[in-house]
Amino acid sequence: MSTPEELKFQKSHEWVRVEGTTAYIGISDHAQEELGDIVFVELPELEDEFEAGEEVTNIESVKAASPIYAPVSGTVSKVNDDLEDKPELINQNAYETFIYALEMSDSSELDNLLSYEEYQKFLEEEAE
Repeated sequence: MSTPEELKFQKSHEWVRVEGTTAYIGISDHAQEELGDIVFVELPELEDEFEAGEEVTNIESVKAASPIYAPVSGTVSKVNDDLEDKPELINQNAYETFIYALEMSDSSELDNLLSYEEYQKFLEEEAE
């Protein structure tokens, strides 16, 4: 079980959990609260390659559709098939529910991401 303090964050509200050379990506609790009830998650295709910052997929809620970006560069190695039938899993536990995983091509890109504390500070500044 991941705690937010163990994750890295992107300012576009994605989180990253690293296991070896694999980066599991989901959206923050803040993002799922802002979106409201999530009704659909478009999953990327396995083996698709993305650069850090590139749009990977979309998530739809009763309020809006929102893009999901790659926090690091890599190749899609896993997708969370459970989200096809139960997109609300993200609302229920945002930090335990990954959307997709990338086999990282450059783990040094993790240094560009925010710690949980830095992400919280970013959210506070955004709210001002």
